[in-house]
Amino acid sequence: MAIKLVAIDIDGTLINDQREITPQTVAAIKKASAQGVKIVLCTGRPMTGVKAYLNQLGLNDSDNEFVISFNGALAQSTSGNVLVNYTMSFNDYADWQTYCIKEGIKSQIETRDYIYTINRDLSPYTVYESDLVSMPIRYRTFEELSKMQDQYVIAKAMMVDTKEQIDKAWTEFPAEMRDRFSIVRSEDFYLEFMNKQASKGNALQLLSKELGIKKEEVMALGNAQNDDSMIEFAGLGVAMGNSIPDTLKIADVTTSDNNHDGVGQAIAKYVLK
Repeated sequence: MAIKLVAIDIDGTLINDQREITPQTVAAIKKASAQGVKIVLCTGRPMTGVKAYLNQLGLNDSDNEFVISFNGALAQSTSGNVLVNYTMSFNDYADWQTYCIKEGIKSQIETRDYIYTINRDLSPYTVYESDLVSMPIRYRTFEELSKMQDQYVIAKAMMVDTKEQIDKAWTEFPAEMRDRFSIVRSEDFYLEFMNKQASKGNALQLLSKELGIKKEEVMALGNAQNDDSMIEFAGLGVAMGNSIPDTLKIADVTTSDNNHDGVGQAIAKYVLK
């Protein structure tokens, strides 16, 4: 069955280690798009961290092109029309933040416009995320965030700390709280918490249904744990050559790594006519 939608993770998948889309991959994506294939970037980033790549691929500012961001918490057209919006309640955030404070874990939340952190001494991982996704940082106390909660919506909360701290949190996070969130580990130093319904797989499934595209007509490419749900959903799940072992296990096929046109090669092999 022909592929009609290609879902592509960004970091470690679409872009190489220099944060660039290689010319071969750009050409393959544009050729697929010209043939009527939907190209959907699926990322943990907010829209601010996606727009430059959409512009490069000729997919921005369209009612008929789509992006899944915040690891599935938000799906929208590239012109801004929202189809899926799974946000975190302030009460869930408050309980999560209390746990982070108790355990001494650096933390932040992301809205559609800002990164907010209660850590006066900014984590270097917060600064890294800000640079990566082109989103400004705002320091606010927990009390200030509570008072202004009607002024923002929480797309996701993130533990941002050393690998050792995140390893500990990943294994020791209380079961009664774990059941309240969708949790993904996007990097050794990032543990992300979202609305229980939020995942790349769920958002991709809803978007595919909205577009009248069967799962057998979907190809998904990724490299890490936060990509697994969409790789499992897709009729053709593709793991990058640089994927973590668990992602390699669940994929149907493997392509080259992100530094050697893995996305472009997969599109050329499985999508282009």
